[in-house]
Amino acid sequence: MLTEQPQKLRAAGSHKVDPVVTEIIRNGLVAITEQMKTNLMRTACNMIIYEAQDFTVGLFDTRGQIVSIGIGLPMFIRGMSDTVKAMLAHFGPGGIHPEDVLVTNDAFITGSHLNHMTFAVPIFHGEDIVGFSACMAHWQDIGGALDGMTKDIFSEGLQMPIVKLYRRGEPSEDLFAVIRMNVRLPERAMGDLNAQIAATRLGSRRFLELIERYGRDAVLGGIAAIMDHTEAIAREQVLSIPDGVYEAESFMDDDGIDNGRRIPIKVKVTVSGDEMAVDLTEVGEQVKGFYNSGEATGRACCQVAFKCLTSPIEKPINEGSFRPLKIILPPGRVVSAVRPSPMRWWMTFPMTIVDTIFKALASAIPDRVIAAHHADLMSCMINGRMPDDGKIYLVSGGLIGGGWGAKKGQDGSSATICINDGDTHNSPVEQIEAKYPMLVERYALREDSGGAGTWQGGLGVEKVVRAVNEFMFNVQIERVHCRPWGLFGGHPGAGNQVSVRCGNEPELSFPSGKVLARLLKAGEAYILRSGGGGGYGSPLDRPIEQIESDLREGYISKQRAERCYGIVFRPGGDVVDVAATPARRAALRPSYDHLDWSDTVEPQPGGNAAEEFFRAGNAAIFKRCC
Repeated sequence: MLTEQPQKLRAAGSHKVDPVVTEIIRNGLVAITEQMKTNLMRTACNMIIYEAQDFTVGLFDTRGQIVSIGIGLPMFIRGMSDTVKAMLAHFGPGGIHPEDVLVTNDAFITGSHLNHMTFAVPIFHGEDIVGFSACMAHWQDIGGALDGMTKDIFSEGLQMPIVKLYRRGEPSEDLFAVIRMNVRLPERAMGDLNAQIAATRLGSRRFLELIERYGRDAVLGGIAAIMDHTEAIAREQVLSIPDGVYEAESFMDDDGIDNGRRIPIKVKVTVSGDEMAVDLTEVGEQVKGFYNSGEATGRACCQVAFKCLTSPIEKPINEGSFRPLKIILPPGRVVSAVRPSPMRWWMTFPMTIVDTIFKALASAIPDRVIAAHHADLMSCMINGRMPDDGKIYLVSGGLIGGGWGAKKGQDGSSATICINDGDTHNSPVEQIEAKYPMLVERYALREDSGGAGTWQGGLGVEKVVRAVNEFMFNVQIERVHCRPWGLFGGHPGAGNQVSVRCGNEPELSFPSGKVLARLLKAGEAYILRSGGGGGYGSPLDRPIEQIESDLREGYISKQRAERCYGIVFRPGGDVVDVAATPARRAALRPSYDHLDWSDTVEPQPGGNAAEEFFRAGNAAIFKRCC
């Protein structure tokens, strides 16, 4: 029974393992979670799962520790494990049986918003539980308010406590009825529910097949050996970081309610021998708006950064990776919010904490960190009615990616999804236009958005989407003002930006990055511009031939080349004067690092036009559009 498992697991860990069989088990675990992932994508009903891949699957041991996570959303790495642990604690010894299906979306357990439904099934071998198979995925709708800001968890939709959706294989029809009544598109919700259950059951079957093939002791002993090996790799990497206390800070623009009131992000990293501690005590307190996340996500911030620095390619992702890491996180912070804080946009602040942890360690390990990235999912929530039949539709628009920071020896990646969303994909233009009354007018890299540097930050993206039929538009982007910083003389990248275009009127830009409950009529459009990554190293050291390539590709403008990179062009043309450029760079160098580069990104169309447009006496048009 379950009460016997810790002792049996310890015995398995002390069992002498065959290294060849253990390596087969290692790859088997990765294959199982990848197959679970593929199964879910092929059977889910909502595009946010099968296209955007907003989900994660995993296998867990009898204590809820991570055995293998299918590559998906890194921030789920802690939430899934904590949810399995909470399920174990809730039902207690002997309270879980074969063919049970457990479920919850409790935001204060998962650490994220109510849209993330988490299913888990126990894996029984004989009469004993040998592990759990689980899946956390984003449901397009979970009820609650569609538009505007939420101020507590109750307004954000259906809260499902830890319950059994199936008991010994028998469905709980009452729970199915509750779910159907609380969502707007029940047929799609039920489709995703069944897809998640199928994925978890598949994981259970494949894990048992592994046991049948190699034996229970070999599999459980192999898992223990894999965790120990992963721990050893992580400790070795921590040992290579000089001992010390490293601190850094940044900020978030605001919480969507107290506009312009910055939320501090301060981190302290202590390295001592082969262990690291990350202290988030001075991260800002939980906020009124829906940008909070739970403790599981706060700890996931630290674990994601730690994994990137110590064992980024080690698979399977498992609990051993995090044994050398200590996390200090008091309750009541913006990433450890307590009830009943709103958490709808839980994913935004954590990725800046990851950026700031890298920033703190830059002086200690300059060759292993990157400059800051655009750090926002660039997603907007859209709802409307189909013009042909009047049925409601819900779309998570955006997901366009942006610029990542440069690192020593390499430019940043362009048009890449933010760090906490890992394998989440952008939404194909063809899918959006085929399924919804929208037309994508432009989808392109954003010139000059990457921070200048010896290694240049990646470029952001501009996406212009026109309404074919009216819809409600909500966007909640961050890091408009906290632009992605550079390292070691690298310049900051462009910040994120959102605008709307109403007819022939000037484009209206929103300095807060937040536009809530706005009706866009047919012919009007929204524009998302993701930020670029920060640069690394002095721009004056970037090779001239690389700058010539950047100019040819349209990554930078002639003005950027002249101002930031010290390039001289031949008179009357766009050809770089290779002979004159070194002298100009040498003349610039003594004062270059003391100049203010905060305006290196040219203002985008609209700039602060919203305010200027209003002041010019166009208040009626402004109110209709904005």
